[in-house]
Amino acid sequence: MPDTSFADPLAGLPSSTHLLSALPVPVVLLDAEERFRFANPAAELFLGISAASLRQMQLTDLLPEDSRLPALVRQVRAADAPVSDHDLTLQSPRIYRDGVSARGATLPEMPGAVLLTLQDGSTAQKLDRQLNFRGAARGASAMAAMLAHEVKNPLSGIRGAAQLLEQAASEGDRELCLLIQDEVDRIRDLVERMDMFSERPIVQEAVNIHEVLDHVRRIASTGFASHIRIVEEYDPSLPPVWGNRDQLVQILLNLVKNAAEAVDPLKGEIVLSTAYRHGVRLAVPGSLERVHLPLEVSVRDNGPGIDEEVRASLFEPFVTTKRGGQGLGLALVAKLVADHGALIACDSRPGRTSFRLSLAMPPASSAPPARARLRQPA
Repeated sequence: MPDTSFADPLAGLPSSTHLLSALPVPVVLLDAEERFRFANPAAELFLGISAASLRQMQLTDLLPEDSRLPALVRQVRAADAPVSDHDLTLQSPRIYRDGVSARGATLPEMPGAVLLTLQDGSTAQKLDRQLNFRGAARGASAMAAMLAHEVKNPLSGIRGAAQLLEQAASEGDRELCLLIQDEVDRIRDLVERMDMFSERPIVQEAVNIHEVLDHVRRIASTGFASHIRIVEEYDPSLPPVWGNRDQLVQILLNLVKNAAEAVDPLKGEIVLSTAYRHGVRLAVPGSLERVHLPLEVSVRDNGPGIDEEVRASLFEPFVTTKRGGQGLGLALVAKLVADHGALIACDSRPGRTSFRLSLAMPPASSAPPARARLRQPA
């Protein structure tokens, strides 16, 4: 007879694997030797490893023995009681998760076994940051409107006066007139860039995100990232996203350009990826409606990473680590993402920085479009 205990490691409990498989919370079961005996679909997604692969591993194959999660498992066994820990970092060559909450408990039916539930405790922090990003974007929008109204018109008068003075000026004074005109042009360009933050309604439709990414990759490969390897890791079954194509191009171009400027010119690599996630459901203020954002687009690079103190204000206007930078690129990204009702998050450590964009699918009322097909090779 086949060994059914391995197929259902909780065979002593009625319908155990069916119940645990249905849970949206990641759940894994470790036996007395700390081998993975069970992982529900949420755990597979959370860890990025299939249940079949996990069953060939011990916990110490996934994480160093001296990390906090293996220590929690040992503590659960020693106390024979539930133990919780928060703000864990699961880091190894196989996995990186920050801000994780874990709870372990023993199972009387399986001596030495520990049932672990895992949760991404950083989700609330990401949502708080996203609200801050939207507030920063609104502040930039107000500043843009003020600048456009109060600065652009006087600039035209200053430039015109400098041109008139130039006609009758001596050689030395003519250089000063040209300097005034150049500086006026520079300020005008800055004001026009700020004007991009002004509040304008956007037209959204079903967009093939792989076509957008392919367009962005071709622009980057023939221009600012011509010296950098760009890798594409796409989910071919991904449905279209709900958005504005031109603004999605602008968002992703900004993210890819930032990545290209961060990596080593000789060893740099940028990874563009798409995936379907369960996503985050956001409540719309003043409504019972909740927005589902299951479509993830990621731009990842192998640069030196972003300092933690900069990360907290990364999407605010005029925050930059680049020499000569104006700090408007990521602020504009935050504004456009907010216009889409989407979510953007940044995870960074030395050698790996990832910007993840979570987008909605087209509403049920829209015409059913084709899937976001991958571009076929020529």
